[in-house]
Amino acid sequence: MESLFFLVPVALIFIVIAVRFLFWAVNSGQYDDLDTEAHRILFDDDSAAGENREKTEATKSNADAASDGKAPEEK
Repeated sequence: MESLFFLVPVALIFIVIAVRFLFWAVNSGQYDDLDTEAHRILFDDDSAAGENREKTEATKSNADAASDGKAPEEK
């Protein structure tokens, strides 16, 4: 019974902190755009994929040229 005199106020303090954090997140715009992050993980961005593909191909061609003893091509 004596532990309740300690645990109830501690629980109420945690609830107040959680509610204040929720209101801070809502007021600072954390929940304004929920769709962008959901779509970004599902759909590829073609421009970023193309840039990565070009970098990978350039790295492979430089590695092949180095193994052949030729100078790597500059782009």
